[in-house]
Amino acid sequence: MDQIKKRLAALREEADEAHAKVEELSSKVKTLEQENLTKEQEITSLSHKNQLLESEVEKLEGGIKDAKAAAEESGAHGQQNETLQRRLQLLEEEAEEADKNLREANEKLRQTDVKSGHYERKVQALESSRDQWESKYEEMAKKYGDTKKELDDFVAEIGNI
Repeated sequence: MDQIKKRLAALREEADEAHAKVEELSSKVKTLEQENLTKEQEITSLSHKNQLLESEVEKLEGGIKDAKAAAEESGAHGQQNETLQRRLQLLEEEAEEADKNLREANEKLRQTDVKSGHYERKVQALESSRDQWESKYEEMAKKYGDTKKELDDFVAEIGNI
């Protein structure tokens, strides 16, 4: 009977180990299936990108053919090219002149800004001075009113005497 119990315990232990092994392997299978799904999605994405790139290559090859044709055609138009080069030269000279004028205008603007700042400070100083004079005027007007009242009171008091 002890042997049977030992044998049953051994079988249970073996079954538990097998069950643990099955769970571990099931977990690994799930992980591998997930990785496989991820890889399949990546392959699908890369296949799509590859198709897009092949399409882009075809477009670029067509563009190269068009550019070569245009280059051959433009080679035949040498005189027109020379005219355009002279026109480009004139436009570059005009652009340089315009750039020079722009720099001069910017310098004048900078000087105007400096002068403007100077005059703004003067205006602020004058406004401050005006505010001080107004304050003094208000004080003097108040003193005048107070003094006039005192004088009127004094005259009234003298008149009563």
